Amino acid sequence: MNLDDLVAIDVHTHAEISGSGHGSLSPELLGASADYFKAHGHRQPTITEMAAYYRERKMAAVVFTVDAEHATGHPRISNEEVAESCAEHADVLIPFASVDPWKGRAGVREARRLVEEYGVRGFKFHPSMQGFAPDDRMAYPLYEAIEELGAIALFHTGQTGIGAGVPGGGGIRLKYSNPMLVDDVAVDFPELRIILAHPSFPWQDEALAVATHKPYVHIDLSGWSPKYFPPQLVRYANTLLKDKVLFGSDYPMITPDRWLADFDKLEIRPEVRPKILKDNAARLLGLGGEEKKPRP
Repeated sequence: MNLDDLVAIDVHTHAEISGSGHGSLSPELLGASADYFKAHGHRQPTITEMAAYYRERKMAAVVFTVDAEHATGHPRISNEEVAESCAEHADVLIPFASVDPWKGRAGVREARRLVEEYGVRGFKFHPSMQGFAPDDRMAYPLYEAIEELGAIALFHTGQTGIGAGVPGGGGIRLKYSNPMLVDDVAVDFPELRIILAHPSFPWQDEALAVATHKPYVHIDLSGWSPKYFPPQLVRYANTLLKDKVLFGSDYPMITPDRWLADFDKLEIRPEVRPKILKDNAARLLGLGGEEKKPRP
């Protein structure tokens, strides 16, 4: 990956379909998500198509699926398939994985194997979909392994379009995605690199508090058009968190084209804009050398 050739690094994209046609969500939850994002009729790209899409735009992208089989009963897309497909397009794609924390010791073994044998850089958690509180000690052996391996833990935070409008929310409990539940994780695993995904509605202030207090907690801006960002998020991105805020789109539900067009209109300082679009992610992912501690 030639960092100098890239204009941006998208730290939040989803592998929604496998090579065999298996989807990452059940039809009911996928339909609810499409309703929420007004994305009916959007085509689910393969990872190879995602690579071509990002290569054309001179961007890199972090790619992952979500393993929520324990709570949803729906089998995940294989982490190995995601990693191998990203390796075929290593000029633009960066593999993350997802391991359901309910898998216990088997999940810990899988996480180690994925990093050591497949070059996975991080792990996606979706507490609401996976049905667990991030501060549940059940998940701690998995965090311990991720910290030891030098990988990143990315947590969905805030409301989710998955299950929105379905009776009972499709069984998805929003309370698990309060970013304050990740504060214990940051305390108990002080060297673990953490990303709080999305503007964390209705807990935006909680996310800002955790990210300003804990030096290795970052925030990605995926899942929302920038024109809807809360004003305090924009203010912190320009100042206290200028080295810890990351561009993310939530592709394919939100395209980077749409996100960047709206980001261009946002009042972000000129010297901060390249940090958000590329530099902060490059440092965190170790793409330009060893990751360094950002200033709190």
